[in-house]
Amino acid sequence: MAVERLGSILKHLSPGSPLNTITSKNADDVVITLAIRTPLAKARKGGFRDTSLEYLAYAILKEVKERSNMDPALVEDIAMGNVSDAKAAYKLRAAALAAGFPNTAGAYSINRFCSSGLKATADIAAAITTGSIEVGIAMGAESMSIGGDALEKPFDEEVTKHSQEALDCMQPMGWTSENVSRDFGITREEMDAYAAESFQRAERAQNAGLYDDEIAPIKTRVKNANGDWEDIVLTKDEGIRPGTTAESLAKIRVAFPQWGPTTTGGNASQVTDGAAALLLMKRSTAIKLGQPILAKYVGSTVAGLPPRIMGIGPTVAIPKLLAQHGLTLADIDVVEVNEAFASMAVYCKNNLGLDPAKMNPRGGAIALGHPLGATGARQVVTGLSECRRSGKKILLTSMCIGTGMGMAGLFVNEA
Repeated sequence: MAVERLGSILKHLSPGSPLNTITSKNADDVVITLAIRTPLAKARKGGFRDTSLEYLAYAILKEVKERSNMDPALVEDIAMGNVSDAKAAYKLRAAALAAGFPNTAGAYSINRFCSSGLKATADIAAAITTGSIEVGIAMGAESMSIGGDALEKPFDEEVTKHSQEALDCMQPMGWTSENVSRDFGITREEMDAYAAESFQRAERAQNAGLYDDEIAPIKTRVKNANGDWEDIVLTKDEGIRPGTTAESLAKIRVAFPQWGPTTTGGNASQVTDGAAALLLMKRSTAIKLGQPILAKYVGSTVAGLPPRIMGIGPTVAIPKLLAQHGLTLADIDVVEVNEAFASMAVYCKNNLGLDPAKMNPRGGAIALGHPLGATGARQVVTGLSECRRSGKKILLTSMCIGTGMGMAGLFVNEA
């Protein structure tokens, strides 16, 4: 481990090295000046159960406006990842106006399943790079209390009869988890052990206050047992289960017995409500506006694979992105991989040879929850917070994508 890290440092110091290239500072770099998220709440049972999608978007955008202390008229576009709400674009536009952003700012929603928040980040970064806009907000928000990603009816037979892979696109996520477990020999014991570690890391991080700088407290309201509205303020993630062990997870019944014997409610990502947001602009703009520079956006990519094993998407997206920038995993300090299901997380860790100490050091979606459209942005917020606190430099994030793809993003911590 020490030899590997020393080699990475020496590579970074070498003139013209890939690491030196991505960590260099130029006026045209796209940078992140603010990265925040809401607490993540249990869908249908937690603090956001009666909170609308538009209110989640409004609440996080209001925090962006207030915390940036920047003229909101400078924001030219807002992209929001969202999976389950067909009216998300309408709701985002209303939320942005209510939060104090003038009608001169655009707003739109985007759906690339679990990576929607990262795709929003990539879109805003690309718009800034090409000069289409100067300042933009990338975010993700999901109310899984209200919606979900289940198909309402089968695809047209004319589509599915021509391709088994087209038919496989209809497989529910739990089914694809069992496919991964069965195809690659991932056992229930391995999955429970991984999930227990996710809960334990998240519990330690929460107890140590490590999430505090990334979470914006959100005021909302819930209906109490009497049906009356009650004002509350959410400050902490709700899904973390203190004292979780592999032994306790082993007692949980199988979630999808019709498809396989390994995936449970304890070793899969939680159904969750929440939002996350990033403020982006060029380095020159940030300096001119006096905005703090937290990180540099380096790039992102997407890659495809069979839909029936969609969850191992990071194993095709991560190598592709690293190759594009001449890097190896030895150069990466923190790797945030979405824990959609433990079967998939275990496979990605083993297949890529990820250092367990670098992968999801504060736990991931199994413990924290997975608000579908928000996780891609939430991982960036959490990963950058981890980099700031630990003095680490290079952050890699990656998500699986529902119909058989993976996406990965690369960032350099500067805070």
